[in-house]
Amino acid sequence: MTSPHPGHAAAVPVLALGETLLVTLQGDLHDRTAEQLQQDVTHRIVRSGAAGVVIDISGVDVVDSFLGRVLAEIAESARLLAAHTVVVGMRPAVAITLVELGLTLPGLTTALDVEQGMELLTRSRPAAADRRGRGT
Repeated sequence: MTSPHPGHAAAVPVLALGETLLVTLQGDLHDRTAEQLQQDVTHRIVRSGAAGVVIDISGVDVVDSFLGRVLAEIAESARLLAAHTVVVGMRPAVAITLVELGLTLPGLTTALDVEQGMELLTRSRPAAADRRGRGT
């Protein structure tokens, strides 16, 4: 896949759906694009007060150790900003590859699709709101 501007990494869109950010990955994620995505997600969490991030990887054919690390780092940054991350759309071959590589993706919750990911985040919100309200 070629970028419309040679020498520039294509930006990954980060969409706000209520209190959730939706990130849809397509194809390969290059170093510069991954770094930009991490910054975009963390800035959007702070600006919007998002409580959750759904990362859809259904358009990704291969999750290697680099992409696994990027996903884990986004989840950790989001957690530090009080947002929960769910990865959705993992293909069976990708799951098998992750197991074979020994990648555990710490801090990530998974769901089959965007709808289930959004439901997971919605169910986890009342407890998080209660904790914030008690000042803990």
